[in-house]
Amino acid sequence: MKWGAEPIAPDRTRFAIWAPALDRLTLEIDGQTERDMARLPDGWFVIEAQVGAGIRYRFRLPDGQIVPDPASRAQANDVHGWSIVTSSAYDWKHKGWRGRPWRESVIQEVHVGAAGGYADLAAGLPHLAATGFTTLELMPLAATAGARNWGYDGVLPYAPAPAYGTPDDLREFIDKAHGSGLSVLLDVVYNHFGPDGNYISLYAPGFFKPDVHTPWGGAIDFQKEPVARFFIDNALMWLEDYRFDGLRLDAVHAIADNVFLDRLSSEIRSTFPDRHIHLVLENENNDAARLERNYDAQWNDDFHNVVHVLLTDEHHGYYGGFADQPAEKLARCLAEGFVHQGQPDQQGKARGTPSGHLPPACFVTFLQNHDQVGNRALGERLTVLAAPEKLRAATGLLLLCPQIPLTFMGDETGSRSPFLFFTDFHDALADAVREGRRGEFATFPAFADPDARDRIPDPNALATFELSRPLPGPDADEWRGLYARLLKIRRDRIVPHLDDAHALGAEAIGRKAVLARWRLGQIILTVAINLDDVAVAAPPIEGMLLEMIGSPVAGAMLAPASCGAWIAE
Repeated sequence: MKWGAEPIAPDRTRFAIWAPALDRLTLEIDGQTERDMARLPDGWFVIEAQVGAGIRYRFRLPDGQIVPDPASRAQANDVHGWSIVTSSAYDWKHKGWRGRPWRESVIQEVHVGAAGGYADLAAGLPHLAATGFTTLELMPLAATAGARNWGYDGVLPYAPAPAYGTPDDLREFIDKAHGSGLSVLLDVVYNHFGPDGNYISLYAPGFFKPDVHTPWGGAIDFQKEPVARFFIDNALMWLEDYRFDGLRLDAVHAIADNVFLDRLSSEIRSTFPDRHIHLVLENENNDAARLERNYDAQWNDDFHNVVHVLLTDEHHGYYGGFADQPAEKLARCLAEGFVHQGQPDQQGKARGTPSGHLPPACFVTFLQNHDQVGNRALGERLTVLAAPEKLRAATGLLLLCPQIPLTFMGDETGSRSPFLFFTDFHDALADAVREGRRGEFATFPAFADPDARDRIPDPNALATFELSRPLPGPDADEWRGLYARLLKIRRDRIVPHLDDAHALGAEAIGRKAVLARWRLGQIILTVAINLDDVAVAAPPIEGMLLEMIGSPVAGAMLAPASCGAWIAE
């Protein structure tokens, strides 16, 4: 790889960093004499040294400023300190693992820290596999300032956060997941760096665009080859050295460079032709073209937003854009993928492109995830926001439709624990984050009063993190049984046909009720849901009933808070 410390022999390492703004750069190795690095004409500084894995090193700029390696594979302590040379050698127990086909994906999103760390997460793998999950998606692991963070404030993208363990601890966890038959995806953040510990602009200001700004600072300039290489090699590292089975790319609308995105996916596909590597996007632009070019799927926020409105009747914030005719919007989502396919959004901005030609598996659907729970002021889950019988019906819709389902950790045990926004910043930055967080909700009626905003937990308090651990709910066994039953139906009756799936149409059959049909190879799948408090008339449904959550269909009426699925051979 181009960037960072790369062992080239057991006792020899090559160090490389792109620092075009500097004329001189020094490598410091712990306990040894400083060494001037060789400057190449294109702004790279390189040097080889007789050192192996385990040594600590850092760089000193001409003005005396000490910085870590931006491509550090591991940190001794925090993101401001020593970087560590690491080896990617590991005795994998499941070398033959090649992953699982995308159609089999049933994803659970997990925050490693809130789940108790790699060891606790590994202990729960048999339970997740037995329930019917096939895939874990880890929230970002890149090293951040402090010991607690969602992961989206990473500043050293190559270094797994030391608070969770060593690089080999991560490898051991992934190896155990593969042994349990589970794929593991990683959420990566290539659209920005966090606010504490990013030194790149001191020696490579051209890494960022001076005239294009994002909410996190200057936009990253992917048109510069060293910058593109930094992120492409990072993706390859996670997939090769740690054997992740795929990546979820955070907020690619903030990357705003489709040439880079297409190049990234193409290099990944060509590097791993014999493995099931899955690439998933988060993209507010609802850009169907990306899903035609080497990306498996996109998180479909439209599905979440409209189902949330149907479950809770919340209309504030971005839910306001889904408050009008939500059943019709859900029908469009089930039949065509995106709700927004070029129509104006709530701000009057045209968003999205036509997506009805894409297969259902191009869309990852969810009732909640870290964003949709944690970006609430008090981090409430749907278990405390929605009627339980309606949430069970919505879970049936999520798990029995042909789109790829994603759940958030604790969903399958009916957790009522909040998932709050947490960080571990200090001093002025901590104050800014706390007050900024509270200011975000000043326009919400429940927090218009400054005293009410004081109830919003301080992101930097240890208690905020501790409250975010997903404890099982009082009806955990009931939820586990529901998930296991639905996922067995999905595995046996739906997944085998997903490679040849397309929508036949969907329609609103009531104020909060929808009926949708798909052809899956030689069979037709019908799913009907009613999230209203009154029964609705349903058209005749052909086929064998696979599952009915809630009261059964009485004559031609679909009961309140119910969801059914039928298959016609």
